[in-house]
Amino acid sequence: MGRIFLLSLAITGGVALSPAGASSLEGRDIARGKQLYATHCASCHGADLEGQPDWSEAGPDGVLPAPPHDATGHTWHHETALLFDYVKQGGAVALAARGVADFPSGMPGFGGTLSDAEILDILGFIRSTWPERMQAVQAARDGQ
Repeated sequence: MGRIFLLSLAITGGVALSPAGASSLEGRDIARGKQLYATHCASCHGADLEGQPDWSEAGPDGVLPAPPHDATGHTWHHETALLFDYVKQGGAVALAARGVADFPSGMPGFGGTLSDAEILDILGFIRSTWPERMQAVQAARDGQ
């Protein structure tokens, strides 16, 4: 089994550390989320949400490149609480809280830079770019 698949299995159904209300991306400020994404996320995840080349293969340091957030990636497979924690706390901390220890994530935490509302607006923007079916699948993971 691939590393991405095993990681996906390990983090589904984990304990959420997100604030109340972080489970819904409905009604987010998509325009603000797009601008915030361009400022804080695009340098790694791509201006068109395309991710870095060979994103599913770890580099020599064991760290996976930044994945795409468009329809070709796996972001839509995860509930908003996990995505929120991943952005706010950073990948390693968010995964450790779900029992995935010692995962060499390259994702830094943005909790000191972005407010909770800004993080949710970014996630709302990302979700708004997916086909309706993927949006529905991701919303269902949030219980919507």
